[in-house]
Amino acid sequence: MDLEVYCDESHPDLLSSKKPPAKYVVIGSLWLETRQRNIFKRDIHNLRNKHSIGGAFKWQKVSPSRIGFYKELIDWFWQQGNILRFRCIAVDREKVNLIHYHENDQELGFYKFYYQLLHHWIMDFNNYTVFCDFKTNRYRSRLQVLQRCLSHSNLAAVIKNVQAVKSCESVLIQLTDVLTGIASASLNRSVQKDSAKFEVLGHLEEKLGHVIQPTVKVEQKFNVFLIDLKGGW
Repeated sequence: MDLEVYCDESHPDLLSSKKPPAKYVVIGSLWLETRQRNIFKRDIHNLRNKHSIGGAFKWQKVSPSRIGFYKELIDWFWQQGNILRFRCIAVDREKVNLIHYHENDQELGFYKFYYQLLHHWIMDFNNYTVFCDFKTNRYRSRLQVLQRCLSHSNLAAVIKNVQAVKSCESVLIQLTDVLTGIASASLNRSVQKDSAKFEVLGHLEEKLGHVIQPTVKVEQKFNVFLIDLKGGW
């Protein structure tokens, strides 16, 4: 089976920040079969047109005038069932030891957590293409190294490519941004009550039937992996 994974992140600079605005770094991923990609893109574009959403949509652009669009986007995501899945990893910045485990390199540590996000959902005998939101790295080889590490640890799967894509060019990365932003906002308790973002967050939690929180590993639709840096789940 050919699968695609679309990735984005929230607060990626927390690991090195001297004045951190949040506790958790959150990296999110959207998983789908390649054959469903164009169908999903069409549906999302239709929603954008219905609500007159011009340009890229993202969590930071949630506003009172756009609540209807974001709620309907969440409804659509939910209606797809397990053929469209979301997984994120949350990293407690206070428990990360960059010097001891990551060569005092925030960027290296960040991509190690990226590996943990992806590795545990890669299944044997499938082919994977991973699209990461474009970001400027100090070392240009980071994504190639990530691909190589995933390939070496998943010998019965094929990691066809790990590549960067600008979010403005991909509605699927934009959807990942929204879901990742919601997860981050909940875990970091960073939205004010009675705000548009709080209403959108609550709408997703109504679908889940509970507040956004760490889930068991086998949770398929909306999986939240709060990594235990001492090992395990």
